[in-house]
Order: sequence, then structure tokens, then C-alpha cells
Amino acid sequence: MAPETAAFATKQHNSKMKISEKLEQAHSVALPPPATFSFEFFVPKTSQGVQNLYDRMDRMYDLNPIFIDITWNAGGRSSTLTNDMVYTAQGALGLETCMHLTCTNMKVELIDEALEKAYKSGCQNILALRGDPPLDGSESTGDFKYAKDLINYIRNKYGDHFNIGVAAYPEGHPEETDEQLILKYLKEKCDAGADFIITQMFYDAENFIKWCSQVRKIGINIPIIPGIMPISTYSAFIRRAKWSQIVIPQHFLDALDPIKEDDYLVRERGTELVSDMCNQLIKSGYVNHLHFYTMNLERATIMILERLKLVEYIKDHDVIGGDVLPWRKSLNPQRSKESIRPIFWQNRKHSYISRTSGWDEFPNGRWGDSRSPAFGDIDLFATDLLRQSPKKAIELWGYPQSLKDFSELVISYINGGLKSLPWCDGAIGKDTEVISNSLIQINKKGFFTLNSQPSLNAIKSNDKIYGWGPKNGYVYQKQYLEFFVHRDTLKPLLTNVDNYNKSAGSGSITYYSVDKEGNLLSNTKDGDINAVTWGVFPGEEILQPTIVERTSFLAWKDEAFRLIDEWVKILQSQNVVKELDIPQEKINNFVQLMKSFADDFILCNFVNNNFFDDNQTVFNLINELNLPDLQ
Repeated sequence: MAPETAAFATKQHNSKMKISEKLEQAHSVALPPPATFSFEFFVPKTSQGVQNLYDRMDRMYDLNPIFIDITWNAGGRSSTLTNDMVYTAQGALGLETCMHLTCTNMKVELIDEALEKAYKSGCQNILALRGDPPLDGSESTGDFKYAKDLINYIRNKYGDHFNIGVAAYPEGHPEETDEQLILKYLKEKCDAGADFIITQMFYDAENFIKWCSQVRKIGINIPIIPGIMPISTYSAFIRRAKWSQIVIPQHFLDALDPIKEDDYLVRERGTELVSDMCNQLIKSGYVNHLHFYTMNLERATIMILERLKLVEYIKDHDVIGGDVLPWRKSLNPQRSKESIRPIFWQNRKHSYISRTSGWDEFPNGRWGDSRSPAFGDIDLFATDLLRQSPKKAIELWGYPQSLKDFSELVISYINGGLKSLPWCDGAIGKDTEVISNSLIQINKKGFFTLNSQPSLNAIKSNDKIYGWGPKNGYVYQKQYLEFFVHRDTLKPLLTNVDNYNKSAGSGSITYYSVDKEGNLLSNTKDGDINAVTWGVFPGEEILQPTIVERTSFLAWKDEAFRLIDEWVKILQSQNVVKELDIPQEKINNFVQLMKSFADDFILCNFVNNNFFDDNQTVFNLINELNLPDLQ
């Protein structure tokens, strides 16, 4: 592997880096993509909107954007939510994030607060903007009048820590029509210390290319990143163009006007038009990166990327490579040494990051100490546990009236019909498909599965479903199964396990089981740390990044049972119940069901340490109980 290719052998958003450095690396490899790309998201107005956006950002991570950026509140208001979103994007989602920061109506104290929070979250990229003037036409009351003043301030205070981007206007600025003067202002911002340029949206490619030529002629040599606005509907297309005061080329209007009443056709034709424009930009030689204004949506942007074949190109040529670890690495600098995580939070990375945010050190070396002196108190994070508003939670999961109803919810999730459960923030992964039928069968019998993984033996590290880590390696997994089981079923089940281990002569299945009160049963020793995922790579020590052990399991137990309580509380919220017109009898049945569930069911996990096994042994031990399907 050539040195310049090796430098990019791991997925870029798993390595904290400045945007300009990422762009340089991405386009210096042996087989560079025609262009890389990034996404802009704006701050939603509701808490549920924020959670929905996190889920969307999480899905779009797999497209391999170089970075994302998050807008600042307009009008000079302090925006703790912007900082919170940057923290989550960097820390929990592992996305390199650029934070917008405006200076209109912003006192220096607010700017200092925003920059300090960005710094502590590991954010290294700022888009420095003047911002919109006050809506009433009055003068800004902020301490800085222009974006160049903000850039100077950031440079004086933080040196080169932040990569600073600036906005540019290829078709002119609403407040200034003199093209040469606009270019002069851009040059002043670049001279103040800007590292890259992101432009306003546009659809006139020829004008943009001409503008790029002018930019280069006046001595601006930093990357020019065009702002790309996908076309979703005709009305939004026209509205945004008018608001931005940009020219719509005639061939856009000719193509879209006849079909403007058909949103599907507009999006299809709009995808073709914008994709053709992007190709023209790339071929011009001025552009090797596209920045998409997503409007917090994903489909229209993905359609353009698919038409340009950029995602396919990156994956097929392994330009960005596989994940360094099988779980999403945080880009928060305080977590840089984190190399091991308990498997229990595999589907709940947000709460894991929150509950371990107070850790002062992370596992280091082959094993290290995987346990914190204390996970964060579950009560401190209870408000964030479900990550769904009461109304959304009821729409997703309803209010099961029986254990069979509950099992059908889990089965729907396994089949892909539900995108989340109280215990799982996102959709089930493709890696579970090989055991999905077995999972469905035990759920029908009252084993409510929370988390699982199949066994793997020497799967290549570049495998599209199971692979992770550097090239030319092999990855392994032990089968893991986690579930709630009725306490009356637990004893015969564990007897089956003990008998199997005696006959196998190797104690190959280990387990932990615990009730709500913390009464623990296990066939492991206190202090045992069991690696359930590991990888072997050329020239590297064996990586063992996912484990099962007692201390963290007990911490997870608190959260798993607390989620039941949170679900019940939603149905006890009279405002939501009244709004959705839910019969009181059904509420009472649900509350009683879940309270009995919390009292009568045990949280249990099995690890089959024989990773050569065919994934059926654990399920066979359950099926040997000959339990009837739930009625």
C-alpha cells in the first residue's frame, strides 16, 4: 500500500481532523474520488425534531461525508442547542462537525461561550459568518460588525486550533451589487485567516465557474466548496431561489415548469438537473468537494449522490476504508483513548456517551481497565432515555395489552417494520439477518430480545456487512444474545445451559442474569472480562474492542428496567392520552402489564464462547424447553 493511500485506510470521520486537511488527504490518494461531499443541517425547533435529526444524521454517516455543519440561530441569540448538537454529532455520532457562528447582535461573551463549548467538544471547524441583520432594520448591537472581525478574534484567541470557513456569493450579495467589491470583501476574509470557502446555493454552473476564475486571479487559493441545494418540490425550488436572489437557468425552468404539480417527477428531473450541474463543476477543475444543503432531509441528497456514483465510488475503491472499530468512535478529545466498550449499549450510543461523559480515562492497551469507577447515575439521564416525545413513542410502540402484543412489537422490529424500540435507538442491522428467524421464534415464546450478534470466524476485514479495522485483516465474534425472560422460565433454561456445558466439557456458554432489584446469577467469576469481538490485522496487536463483564452489565440493568418505567410514564401523561383519545381501560391494562413485566422478568445474556459454532446452539437450548407460543 502506498503511503498516501495508507494514510486514508481508515474511515475519515473516525479520525478527528480539520476540514482542509481532510480535503487534502481525500484527493491525494492513489485513486481519489471525483469529488467528496458534506451535509448541512439546521437546528430544529422542537426537541422531537432534534431527536429525529440525530437519527437522520446517524443514517447519513454511512454515506461517508467528509464533514457535516450545523447552523447557528439567526438574529444573534445564544444557541446552546447548536453547541449541544455539535457535541452530540462529534461525541455520540462520530461525525466531523463544523459549527456555524454568527456575530450580528452577538456580544463577545456569547461568542466566547460558544467557542469554548466547541473547543471542549472536539470541534475544530467553524464557519464564521456575519449573519443576517436585525429584522427591524436597526444597527447590529454586537461587538463585531463583519465576519473578518470574528475571524481575527478567533485567530487571536485560539491560534490555528480552528479551521475557519467563510461564506461567498458567486451571484452577488443582497446588500451589495458591485461584483468587484464583493470579491474584495471575500479577499479580506481570506486574508484574515480563512481556510476554506463555502458558497451560497446556485444553479447557474457557467456563472459559478467564471466566478471561480476571478477568485483565483485575485490571489485566493484556499478550497472553494460549492453549496448545492437539491430540488424536492417546485414551490420550494422557486421560493429558495427568490429568497437567495439567484438566477434560475432557462433549461431548469423548461424542464420543471411543465411537471410542477407532480412532486415525484419534479424530484426525479431535479435530481438529473442538479447532478448534471455538479458534474460540470467537477470537470471545471475548480471543485473537488460538494456541500449539500439538506434542509434536514435525506432522500433528495442521496438521489444526487447515487446519480453521481460518489458513494459507490468511495466504497468500491475503498478510498475512505472501513471503520477502525466495530462501534462508532467518538471524536471528543477526552475519549481519544477509548478502545473498548461493553456490548450492552451497542444500540444505544447516545445514553452510553452521556453516562460515561464523566470518565477521566478510557481503556488503553489490549485489555486495560474497561470499567469506570461508576457509570453516570441513571437518574441524571432519565429525561433522555427514550429519546422520543410521548406522542411519538405512542405512535411507534402503542400500548401493548398482552405479552403477545409486546412480542409482536419486537418481531416487527426484527423484520424491519419498526425503526426503533425503547431499548434500541435505530433500525436492526443487516448483520443480524443470519439469526433473525431464530430471534423471531424465541420472541413468540416469551423471550424478548434486546441485543444480539452472530458468531464469526475469520471474516475478512473489508466485508461490507461484518468488516471493520485495517485492510487485509480478519475479524471474529462470539455469539451474543440478550433478552428478558420470565423468572419461572429462567431456572430450567440455566439448567439446560449448565448441562450443555458439562457435556461439552469446556464451559462454552457463559451467562449473566439479573432482576430489577439487582439479584445476580452468573457462571462467571467476578472480574472476568470476556472479549466478544476481536480482530487480527497485519502489523497490529490483536484488537478486542467489545466486551461482556459484570460491572457494566449491572449499570445497563438499571437503564434497561428504567426504560420500562419511562414507557409507562408516557401513558400516564393525561395531556397526551387525551390528545390521542386513548381509552382509559387500555391505559390501565398497559400500565399493569408493564409493571408486572418489570417485577416478573429477568434481564439475561448468553455468550457462546465457541466462535466456530453455527449460531444455533443457544437457540436450541431455549427451544428444548418446549414452551408454547404466547396467546
